[in-house]
Amino acid sequence: MSVIHAIILGIIQGITEFLPVSSFGHLCGVQDLLGGTRGTGVLFEVMLHLGTMVALILVFLKDIKKIGIELIGMILDLIGNANIFLYNRRTGKELTYAKIISGTYRKLTALIMVSTIPTVLIGYQCKRLVVRSASSHMFSGIGILLTGVILLVVDYSNVNGSKGTKETSFGDAMWMGICQGLSVFPGLSRFGLTMSAGLFCGLGRKFAVKYSLLMSIPAVVGAFFVEMGEFTSVHMTVGQGFTYVLGMIVAGITGYLVIRFMLKLSNQVRLRYFAFYSFAAGILILAANYI
Repeated sequence: MSVIHAIILGIIQGITEFLPVSSFGHLCGVQDLLGGTRGTGVLFEVMLHLGTMVALILVFLKDIKKIGIELIGMILDLIGNANIFLYNRRTGKELTYAKIISGTYRKLTALIMVSTIPTVLIGYQCKRLVVRSASSHMFSGIGILLTGVILLVVDYSNVNGSKGTKETSFGDAMWMGICQGLSVFPGLSRFGLTMSAGLFCGLGRKFAVKYSLLMSIPAVVGAFFVEMGEFTSVHMTVGQGFTYVLGMIVAGITGYLVIRFMLKLSNQVRLRYFAFYSFAAGILILAANYI
């Protein structure tokens, strides 16, 4: 992969990551058109996602700090409750346990943890299949078309919930986590699928967008640590490693510049327009590969 290709793909990742269209599908499709190869699995795609994730962290830094603080507090309360349980068993007393999930940010933290579980399980079990599908000339186009169908169904269903953090159930979080896990396949938009699942579960659009973005952070970090072993593979060279890092930086800068605009756009524009775009992009990718 050349430096120019890495920059082009980084820009594409930075723009498409924050729209309900598949950034992974676009990356695979464009790499096929550019004649790129994937000798290191999906490491490059994961690194590009890591770049946009850094941009996401900068935008939601205040929320992420509160989530981190509440996560530490939940862990300490769990340890404290375990000590109380042992003390009660030993002395026969009935000391009161601390409430683990209390407050908005603790509930949000717990929801993200629940969503992460199916994402990790699906992503880990499907790793080899994802690499194979990413190498397919047809899978990206078909996946983008499926994303378009899902977005169109959501749009014409006129789902308009009002759930926020307090009203969202752990079952809702589980369904969104499952959709995030399935979106590891190229063409299936992570943002599109998780936001659609959230809307069908009754989440308000503003919260569905925010939660969909926040729940992606642990998934991307986990995928990066799984794939980072490819840096030591026989296929990786110093020049290629530099190119991958450059693409990640470009994706992060591009994502940071456009994320606020993209968030507002996702809240205001009807999903049908993204569906129509997905249909056009999927057909174009399939046609180009046949040609």
